[in-house]
Amino acid sequence: MNENHGTLLIVDDERSIRHSLRTILSSFGFQIIEAARGEEALDLVRSAQVDAVLLDIDMPGIGGIGACRGIRRSYPGIPILMLTVHGSEDHKVAAFDAGADDYITKPFQLRELTARIRASLRRTRLPDEPDAEIAVGDIVLNGSRHEVTKRGRKIHLTPKQFELLHYLMKHAGGAIAHGKLLRSVWGPEYGNELEYLRTFVRQLRLKIEDDPGNPKYLLTDSHFGYRFEEPGSELALPRPGL
Repeated sequence: MNENHGTLLIVDDERSIRHSLRTILSSFGFQIIEAARGEEALDLVRSAQVDAVLLDIDMPGIGGIGACRGIRRSYPGIPILMLTVHGSEDHKVAAFDAGADDYITKPFQLRELTARIRASLRRTRLPDEPDAEIAVGDIVLNGSRHEVTKRGRKIHLTPKQFELLHYLMKHAGGAIAHGKLLRSVWGPEYGNELEYLRTFVRQLRLKIEDDPGNPKYLLTDSHFGYRFEEPGSELALPRPGL
């Protein structure tokens, strides 16, 4: 008998897709519950013990984006992986802004899907490490409260945006390679999803920078990675944006 790796909620309006995912993922030791609409998914998350959600974007009713927002608002710790046939940046940005942790484009490889599910579950099961406040310039991050402020004003971040900013601020002043950032924030299964990382960095800049097109905090080290700096502290010439 397969070990129980957790309970997954599969949300897709196509019954054949739900059936295929149930058959495959059950064989890997996951318990499966299903929903055909976003509204049904919200009810199931409230009534069942769900460890992660696989959520299709294109559905009737409130759709995947609306369901993602609703789940994230009430249950901020549940990993949400969006499944979609759309690979455009606009769709990815919409999913991440709604609070998705990951975005997988159909058709996908089985190994990729299961690896990403396990990575998401592994991160949620790690014990919390209480953090003192981290302050860089006008930005203050409180790890225990999961709160970020700039000049005293709260900045709303999705859980994954918060994780990325947290990691960058903990290592402020040093350049961090793209692959290291991806593996440290998303898990060891990641490392080559550069456009994926760029999307999150753009979103963070929109929220923390006075002028996102001319960032002062979250800087690009061309062809290498990113660094988080207090404005005016960098010794090198100003770096371009993305």
